[in-house]
Amino acid sequence: MKILYIIVLMQFPLIALQAQTEMEPPVGAVDMPSIKTNISRIYGKILDSRTGKGLTAASVQLLVLPADSSQPMEKDSILRGMLTKDNGDFSFENIQVAGRIQVRISAIGYETTEQTINLQRGGGNGGIEKDLGNISLGPEVKKMDDVVIVSKATGLTMGIDRKIFTADKILTSAGGTAVDIMKNIPSVSVDIEGNVELRNSTPQIFIDGTPTILTLDQIPADHVDRIELITNPSAKFDASSSGGIINIILKKNKRIGMNGLATISGGTPALFSTNLNLNLRQGKFNFFLSGGYNQSGGRAKGQTLRENKENGSITDYFNQYTLNERSRKFSSIRFGVDYAMDNRNTITVSQNFVKGQFNNNEVQDQEYLNNNKILEYYGERNSDGKFGFDRSSTKLNYKHSFPKTGQELVADFNYNYGTRSGSNNIINTYFFPDGTAYQETALVRNEGDNKETQFTFQLDYTNPVTELTKIETGIRSFRNEFNNTYAAFADNNGTEVKLPLSNNYEYTETVHAAYATFSGKTKSEKFSYQLGLRTEYSKFEGELVDSAFKFGYEYPAGIGKIWNALFPSFFLSKKINEDNELQFNYSRRIRRPRFWQLNPFIDINDPVNLRQGNPQLRPEFINSFEFNYNRKYKTGNFLGVLYFRNNPDDITEYSDTITAAQYQQLNNAAVDPNAIVNTFINASTTNRYGAEFTLQHNFSKNFDIMPTIDLQYRTVNANVKELNLNNKGFNWEAKLILNYKTETTKSSFFNNFGFQLTGEYESPQVIPQGREIAQFNVDAALRKDFLKNKKATITFAVNDIFNSRRWGTIYDTERFYQDSYRRWNVRNFRLSLSYKFGDANFSFGKRGGNQGGNEE
Repeated sequence: MKILYIIVLMQFPLIALQAQTEMEPPVGAVDMPSIKTNISRIYGKILDSRTGKGLTAASVQLLVLPADSSQPMEKDSILRGMLTKDNGDFSFENIQVAGRIQVRISAIGYETTEQTINLQRGGGNGGIEKDLGNISLGPEVKKMDDVVIVSKATGLTMGIDRKIFTADKILTSAGGTAVDIMKNIPSVSVDIEGNVELRNSTPQIFIDGTPTILTLDQIPADHVDRIELITNPSAKFDASSSGGIINIILKKNKRIGMNGLATISGGTPALFSTNLNLNLRQGKFNFFLSGGYNQSGGRAKGQTLRENKENGSITDYFNQYTLNERSRKFSSIRFGVDYAMDNRNTITVSQNFVKGQFNNNEVQDQEYLNNNKILEYYGERNSDGKFGFDRSSTKLNYKHSFPKTGQELVADFNYNYGTRSGSNNIINTYFFPDGTAYQETALVRNEGDNKETQFTFQLDYTNPVTELTKIETGIRSFRNEFNNTYAAFADNNGTEVKLPLSNNYEYTETVHAAYATFSGKTKSEKFSYQLGLRTEYSKFEGELVDSAFKFGYEYPAGIGKIWNALFPSFFLSKKINEDNELQFNYSRRIRRPRFWQLNPFIDINDPVNLRQGNPQLRPEFINSFEFNYNRKYKTGNFLGVLYFRNNPDDITEYSDTITAAQYQQLNNAAVDPNAIVNTFINASTTNRYGAEFTLQHNFSKNFDIMPTIDLQYRTVNANVKELNLNNKGFNWEAKLILNYKTETTKSSFFNNFGFQLTGEYESPQVIPQGREIAQFNVDAALRKDFLKNKKATITFAVNDIFNSRRWGTIYDTERFYQDSYRRWNVRNFRLSLSYKFGDANFSFGKRGGNQGGNEE
């Protein structure tokens, strides 16, 4: 801890060196860049150059300049005008004019100063803000350079270090959840339980730039504005983002007045959702509100085929066929306010509540055959589970921007709280082939609940030291408290007996961090670089309450292990020309084991595939290298990536048959005597060599495609219990997104129809004891905008057209061979209707004058 405190204290002199002038920060995600969209606000502050104080009642005018600079200005060229406030602030809202605009500033006794801004308009939602900084008036005119702002809204913005996807462009997600968005984003894959992988690694999920306890299926797709993918984060980001970062930016605009979007959706099986997004901007306040309800259902199949072995010979066979009928219901509400104290100081407060309920009814048919495949006995297992949860998230953000362009200070505080409870009843019956009882019926009942509390504080400071160099520094503190109670009971001749797998546990996880980065570029701007260093102290303290058994880790454990606390990063870019750029980057990250990977508790939901944590797990460290080539051309964009990931102590799944002692302990828990226990180990090392290629190509303004292919070769080196688990192999995945829009010269119902088709294939992938089976699926959607100004939209989507999305594994070991697959979602059809509404003149109280200043 002493090391951390020293590093934290080192941050404040860097901030204090710049604190002699005024301050302010960015809105939204702390670590994420904003997307360039329509201009909606121009603001600044007028100062007396001699006293440094704000000028009251200085005149600020916006004038529209002719497109041809050689032409004279028209008489009625004045667009807007206002007088500055007592502190010198001025602000023009909701600017809708494209072209060249002149900002003319004058005051009695001061010389006039002018500034020209070129506005090139494009599509997009909401707007951005242009801060002209502190403008001093005095005996000398300060000439300022032209500012060019380019705006373009597309489904994908590709950069060297990240990809940004506009959620509204993903038609197949309309009326669904964030899981439906992720399924249609290149480089991202989603398993049957809604977990995402980025290049076959687990990324960290952010909402508006900060970690969350929400899962993706708890976030309505209609509330998402855009998705940002960062495959190799710099030292500025949390070091545990070893698999990259997926940042979900929720909708919130700042257009004047009231604006909203309402959506209702229905489909099969058992699909229904309704969502509302509302925004109101008035004076210094910007209020936002979103709420929704989402439900889904379906009956999904699963299958397990196993051969048990001894000394290389098959001893018997086991087959299991599963049918799971599920129901999932979510409701959510999010609200908040931005308060602009002045042009450079803003406070944002937001609150989010999510509530959910799951029902699962699962039936498993089991067959037990001898080595000649003759049925010896069979069984049926019925499981009826009910689960519910509540989540809440509170966020407080303060931002302060200095007059110096790019200099800013951001403070964030996040509080997350959640509870979950559930119960499950299991009945296992076994019969001989003639239908007589093989053994007594096994009855198991379990129930449990848990609660989780998270606190996060983060402070970030950015200072462009010169026009070519920039320093970024910050601190972060995170604490997570979790406790769980779980009780399992077996029926023994009408009397409930508490089983040994009953489990009460709790843990506390803390991470304290500090970082600093220095970036710069050459005068020609052809070369740019960034050097960064992050230090983190992490501690995990877990305890099985009933037995007082403790488990966990601490990094670094002492000064001699200081390297375990340091995470450097390096980025180097070469701009060949305006359309071609190369980049090399390196970062060191950490992947800490999750609590369920550490907890020795045995999960018996599947009687033949048990899961148990390993309290001896250690965090793994990752060295990640990338080489990127980005090329823009007239009709599209191409991004090629070569990458290498080296994972010492890779956290890897390991499976073995249940021991006699374990089976005896769980004899009344309705588990199979040949069940497989899936746990986790630290492999010696895992290496991934990969190449990824993404193309965005426009055949015309109405037809574009976006293919992505990821090629990867993986080697795993691991040994456990004198077993050699080494494995290696090649795998690849490809995704194609196709968009087409109809357009006719005459007014027709078939005009402006949008069509989207998404196809994905994942090849088999090696794991230490076998491979994951191939997956493929196809989604499609049809969209039609109608009514005046395209205020209404209707979308019809089919997800998993061929009903082929499944997740499976083949284990091939000395003791058993098993081929199994599971499904969570099934093919579904969804029809969605959305309507945009708004009133730029809406106000809670009609008051005279301008709310942002005194416009002339």
